[in-house]
Amino acid sequence: MTEGVRLIFWIAGVHILGLACVAVLLLPALRDDSGSQWGDEGEDGWGGGGQKPSPPPESPIGGIPLPDSVPAGVRLRDHDKLGDKLPPRERRPAREPAQPTPVGDR
Repeated sequence: MTEGVRLIFWIAGVHILGLACVAVLLLPALRDDSGSQWGDEGEDGWGGGGQKPSPPPESPIGGIPLPDSVPAGVRLRDHDKLGDKLPPRERRPAREPAQPTPVGDR
């Protein structure tokens, strides 16, 4: 068997194995389940199931804000940029130039 024929068999085998795996994965999706797992549809056809909705909660959900919460210092409510609203940063002080090391006698 030549290298070319062996390569063709390897490619065909991998493709057949892949098709078999796809078929195994598709079988559960294509099966016909007579029982619906989502519940029976209601009489109106909208799938309500005839259940009444639960009553709204008595107290608001989420509670009061945390005591350590602080509002933002800057609010962007127009088309300005954040840099326009913040004060300019202080510049770093200039560094003193390094003193040249004295060159000894050569």
